[in-house]
Amino acid sequence: MAKERIYLDWNATAPLMEAARSVMVEALALTGNPNSVHAEGRAARAVIETARREVAALVGATPANVIFTAGATEAANLVLTPSFRMGKAPLPIGGLYVSAIEHPAVREGGRFAPAQISEIPVTPAGLTDLEALERLLSAHDASTGLPLVAVMAVNNETGIIQPIQEAAQIVHRHGGLLLVDAVQAAGRIPLDLQEIGADFLILSAHKLGGPKGAGALIARGETLMPAPLIRGGGQEKGHRAGTENVATIAGFGAVAAWARAGLEARNAAIGTLRDRLEQGMRSAAPDLVIHGEGIARVANTSFFTLPGLKAETGQIAFDLEGVALSAGAACSSGKLGASHVLTAMGQDAKTGALRTSLGAATTEGEIDRTVEIFAKIAGRRKISGEAA
Repeated sequence: MAKERIYLDWNATAPLMEAARSVMVEALALTGNPNSVHAEGRAARAVIETARREVAALVGATPANVIFTAGATEAANLVLTPSFRMGKAPLPIGGLYVSAIEHPAVREGGRFAPAQISEIPVTPAGLTDLEALERLLSAHDASTGLPLVAVMAVNNETGIIQPIQEAAQIVHRHGGLLLVDAVQAAGRIPLDLQEIGADFLILSAHKLGGPKGAGALIARGETLMPAPLIRGGGQEKGHRAGTENVATIAGFGAVAAWARAGLEARNAAIGTLRDRLEQGMRSAAPDLVIHGEGIARVANTSFFTLPGLKAETGQIAFDLEGVALSAGAACSSGKLGASHVLTAMGQDAKTGALRTSLGAATTEGEIDRTVEIFAKIAGRRKISGEAA
């Protein structure tokens, strides 16, 4: 009898939580358009506003400043624009500054022209280079408009927690705006929009255990906002047109409430499992390189290179043994290539790295079984002498 598969790719997408599934089924039974004023419409609207409050509470934001989108990529493209407004007055953005390890949804620059985009390097440890950020913003031409800076809260490959508060201080000292991709941070570390100093946050439901196809852009205030990406009927206060997807938004709200509850205890348990995994793998292969080891990381992520084993080869080998993990980030329609994160850290990205990401349902038995499989793969590498 085949053994059950082991899922260690929660950073790519988390399994749908029952809390989200149940409210989505209930929402699918609602008839009304949430923008209609009759009783059926009001019932659908109530579901959305409940979810808006829960998503806001997850990151210490004001519910009125939560804009629901069809995912984090749409949220990124909404806010990554040279065209902002302060109330009714246009507020031009003169340049976009993006950390070298951002997710492609942000690295691509949204509605900015390539000439308007500058890259912020990272240190060999995988942290945003704050001195470089200071230099870039000091050289910014204020006559072109304000600088917009994008620095993620947690890197999706390494799990390294970025110095967001320090970056916010630098950005605001230069009169700029800070966008924080909090997709991998929400539900894994405490987040408070006001405390970290971000002007905008991006969230995704399916990284938390909610449905795919739901995301949010969250603003610190209501006055300063980007020009709409999708225009039409004026939903989401005119920031994102189109009838809201009540069911996915309901699931987003439910999983946001779940993620906020018991965060500390849940992450402590997951961190213990991650440490057990890394210790077991290192015992089997002392030459294992764990990227970000010794740096503050979220509890669930391990990004590692096994010298002599190409990442794509390792991913296939684990998959054949019944373990789902990633060779970097799952963001390019299944394409595998050199990790831009490793390249930005100044490391040889040709061999690549494998990423395990754990979640609330991960068990000790699954970790021990994964270590056994790792040892088998590592041993085979030594026998075959596979080149990097």
